[in-house]
Amino acid sequence: MPQKQLTAPVQQAQDLLQTDAFIPHMRQVARCESSLQELSLMWRLIESSAKMNCPQEAQALLPMMAATRAGFEQLEQDLVQSMVAQAVEGVGRGLHSQAQHLMDTLVRNLYERTADVGFLATDVLLCRFMADLDTQTDDDKAQITERLCAYRSKYTVYQQVLLLDCEGYVRASTQEDGAVQSEPCRDLLIEQALQSQSFVQAFGATDLLPDQSLGLIYAHRMLSPVTQKPVGVLCLCFDFEGEMQGLWNGRRSDAAHEPETSIALLLDAQDRVLASSDMHWIGVGVLVRSRKNGANLLWIHSGRTYLVQSALSAGYQGYMGPQGWRAQIMVPLELAFGTHGHSDLQAVDAVVAQGLLSHAHRFCPPLHAIRSAADTIRRVVWNGQVMTAGKQADNTRLQAVLEQIGETGARTNEVFTQSIRSLYSTVLTTALDDNSLLTRLLVDLLDRNLYERANDCRWWALTLQLPALLQALKEGNAAESASAEVCELLTAIHALYTVYQQIMVYDVSGKIVATSLQGEAEEVLTGRFVDQESLLKVLGLKGTQAYHVSAWRPSALHEGAGPTYVYHAAIRSPNGEVLGGIGLVFHAQREFQAMLQGVLGSQIEHRVEGAGSRQAAYLNRAGVVMSSSSAQMLPGMVLDLPSDMLALPAGQSLSRAMAYQGQYCVVAVTAGSGYREFKRSDGYEEDVLALSVQTFGPVQGDAQAAVWRRNIHVQSLPSATSTAAASMEMATFFVGQSVLALDAACVLEAQSAAEIAPISAGRLPHCVGTLARRSQGAVAGYVWVFDLGALLYGKPLIRSQQSQVIVLAHQGLKLGLLISDLEGVARLDARQLRAAPALAHSADALVDRLIQANGGDLLIQCLNVATLVQMLKAPAPVQVAMGAATY
Repeated sequence: MPQKQLTAPVQQAQDLLQTDAFIPHMRQVARCESSLQELSLMWRLIESSAKMNCPQEAQALLPMMAATRAGFEQLEQDLVQSMVAQAVEGVGRGLHSQAQHLMDTLVRNLYERTADVGFLATDVLLCRFMADLDTQTDDDKAQITERLCAYRSKYTVYQQVLLLDCEGYVRASTQEDGAVQSEPCRDLLIEQALQSQSFVQAFGATDLLPDQSLGLIYAHRMLSPVTQKPVGVLCLCFDFEGEMQGLWNGRRSDAAHEPETSIALLLDAQDRVLASSDMHWIGVGVLVRSRKNGANLLWIHSGRTYLVQSALSAGYQGYMGPQGWRAQIMVPLELAFGTHGHSDLQAVDAVVAQGLLSHAHRFCPPLHAIRSAADTIRRVVWNGQVMTAGKQADNTRLQAVLEQIGETGARTNEVFTQSIRSLYSTVLTTALDDNSLLTRLLVDLLDRNLYERANDCRWWALTLQLPALLQALKEGNAAESASAEVCELLTAIHALYTVYQQIMVYDVSGKIVATSLQGEAEEVLTGRFVDQESLLKVLGLKGTQAYHVSAWRPSALHEGAGPTYVYHAAIRSPNGEVLGGIGLVFHAQREFQAMLQGVLGSQIEHRVEGAGSRQAAYLNRAGVVMSSSSAQMLPGMVLDLPSDMLALPAGQSLSRAMAYQGQYCVVAVTAGSGYREFKRSDGYEEDVLALSVQTFGPVQGDAQAAVWRRNIHVQSLPSATSTAAASMEMATFFVGQSVLALDAACVLEAQSAAEIAPISAGRLPHCVGTLARRSQGAVAGYVWVFDLGALLYGKPLIRSQQSQVIVLAHQGLKLGLLISDLEGVARLDARQLRAAPALAHSADALVDRLIQANGGDLLIQCLNVATLVQMLKAPAPVQVAMGAATY
């Protein structure tokens, strides 16, 4: 299937918007456009000057100049459009990724709330309290308030926890005054919860939170332990403002190295703002327009033009979040491209940048097409210079035209190089930003997920049935019924919290006395012991806020499931004595995989078309893979990553283009920093890194030489004067990391090495195929092509997009030479060429003259065409075939 030339956001930007709308806000593109227009005018002037002043002498040049002008004008248009399109795509994809990050993070957080309210609404102590309200004393109410506060101290995402009776009166809460409302709550939420068997969520103004304009509440009915009839409603009031502020702060830390130029919004189904990262910019309640179904990226709001992207939640465990909610990121058009794509190539290793660019056809077809077009124009100019070799000595008008061609050709090469570099920088910046944002999302999701696990173990340890069972066992009382009740309770919890492999209760000796799964799992685990290290840690925990997490390793309690964490908390008697503990075996491999695949999946649609595969993984500080999306990075493998990546400070990200495992890749790493108090102030330390590796193609063996060729500028060549008695044109070119020259009078033309047909030439040494020569669009003949690198250095040249074939003519024989790249054509005084040192017993030297360039730092080797042809001649039987294939 052919690859698309532009990804969807880019094509939409070009189809729905004029390029001119963006250029004024892209200073780099504007400068490039100005330079290209200036060069286009110069080529027109040169062509016109040649037609007026020396039409006969320049006849051979005119087709070249016409082809150069036509190709240049098309390239100018394509280059500017591609620079705009790639910049727009990079910003648009970044905005969408940020919006998706915000929405997915929020929904995963809210999913945990749906499980919390379902479990807490079944708490025996709370249900008994609500079932017997008429008989409750102040002490009973104080005990319930204490219990609710203990819950909130562990799950710090809640502002308030409320217990309401069936009439809507608040009977207990975590409010400091603890006063019962004089008026019942009239929210429909209460009636809906009483009628529903599941949770109910509601967002908006509520008399349950009179001091707030908006509130997000999760409610669940409570049943009498005796009659199983509704006796009230439990309401968990989510800290919506606090959570959104945390998300906004996370954006600021992500952009700490650059000014914050965008605004993030949370919208409802009617596109009304529910939360804003900057209330002075766009406030809550404002009606905005969201970008749905690939709509136009641009939108004008309050007289200002914005680039806009929004995202719905992809859902988590079947939960989609509040209906219609979406995150939206907006950036003013005049600020969107201020820092995008300017300096990233400066920090990339030059060899890596060059090698990565050789795979542009995969990750950015427009960039590849523009490089090819630029190479074609360079080759056309080079051919025009060699075509007129020796013709300008007696014609000052033609000489002036040729000098202008040389100067403008050099300037053209410079502008092409700068423009392509700018486009390449934009594309690479997008890839670096994409992968960096992906790793930040991964560690954020992980920290938030594990935060919930630390909360779960501590709260469930306070469940009344658990200390009752352990106390009975300690006292030697029959506990079969209590054990069965606890197993049933743990199984119910497990059904709500599906992220665990196993939930277990054990006594002070570490013996497991109850598990969450019935049947085979219970038979296997009941009676076994938790590891001694974890048991000692649990027995030494101080208070109900403390918890212990086992080291990352395979769990003997769930063999074959891979390494994981086990979360422990102490189970205590009413007087604080430790009776045992609860252990939650986290289903790490499954949950880590879900996070990795979920985030990678959300990025697919907005990834560069044709780009290489992307792999993601969680690692520890030693580079050991904890979980990954790829079979090439199995758990337990140690990755050979740069030390600065593994030693990143918490919360920091680093992305880099580099050669990794034989591929050119963009590698990004982010170090987790915890969430709320988790891993920040609760004493638990366990650094986890998120890694993203996006491959673009195998490492190129010629990249080092290509960088050398790109950085070598042949300067300070001695130039013949117009009155020189003996002058000659020398055509210069590259073979690997050498600069060579040929008498331009022997050179017919240069063609792209991509045109070589790999036809066998029998015993012709170093022959790599044939090349068709054309005249007026038709094939006029063929020449054999020989690898000059293999001939000179004994090592075949590595072909690249810049590889060329120089066609020579000598004494009626024509042949092609495969070279690495073209350099230029210089007119020299023959006396300025130095004779090369002669070798003993060498009558005909292949390199017979040398040219000093760049102040003597560079020696250009001049090849003797006669000797070269003689070396390539084959034995008589094959020579006949060679002659028959040349014209």
